[in-house]
Amino acid sequence: MQFRILGHFEVAGDKGTVCTPRAPKQRSLLAYLCVNNGRCLSVDELIDFLWRDSAPPTARAALQVYLSQIRRRLGAFGFDPADLTNVYPGYVLRLDRYSFDLNEFTRLSSRGYGPRSAAELEREAEDLRQALALWRGPALADLRTVPALERLGRSLDESWMASYERRLEIQLLLGKERTILSELYRLAFDYPERENIHGYLMLALYRSGRTAEALSKYDELRDRLVEKLGMEPGDRLRRLHRAMLHREAWLEQPVDGILPASA
Repeated sequence: MQFRILGHFEVAGDKGTVCTPRAPKQRSLLAYLCVNNGRCLSVDELIDFLWRDSAPPTARAALQVYLSQIRRRLGAFGFDPADLTNVYPGYVLRLDRYSFDLNEFTRLSSRGYGPRSAAELEREAEDLRQALALWRGPALADLRTVPALERLGRSLDESWMASYERRLEIQLLLGKERTILSELYRLAFDYPERENIHGYLMLALYRSGRTAEALSKYDELRDRLVEKLGMEPGDRLRRLHRAMLHREAWLEQPVDGILPASA
């Protein structure tokens, strides 16, 4: 079976048949169990998740019914009911025997390759490409009206962005700035205040012989941050800007020419 939360929540059976519960409470409960797979969630925690401060007197009985219905529905499509078990003080869902996109994303996006040779960077970039390809939209996109899942979804989205930024960083380290210029322009438009993205765009423009454009991008971001937040760009971006003004040699060296670390 396949459990997917990196996008709208979806469960598919052995033959690809979508079998996600339709009832909102069951759907939300199963998604919450998936995000916490392998961890025992207490009955009180699950009741709080489902009803928050408005749990009915029958909440414990209703929870048992929901879990039973989930087992029965998924069991018809290849799920082993023993993988959703009652373990004191609550319940645990185990997805070790199934395909779970979050587990695969974590595996691919957190590999370490030791020395940063070009070959190792290429391998990491490929892993990140595969990891990012698992995403079909914002995590738990169809369940963001549930407060706990909205928070979890935003946290997972940050993991997506961190991996995306790392992939872009690797392309710059490998001297492939021209291949990602259009992508960086789009991202800078979508995330107008994300400094790493604008720094990558500046560096890609600079190395492409477009120094004036690179410097203008810094000015645009600075004006936006000062006007909206009353703050200057961070130290890394300011140092990158100064390096461009002085045409420092390291900027042209792909192996080293990435956003400078803070002093």
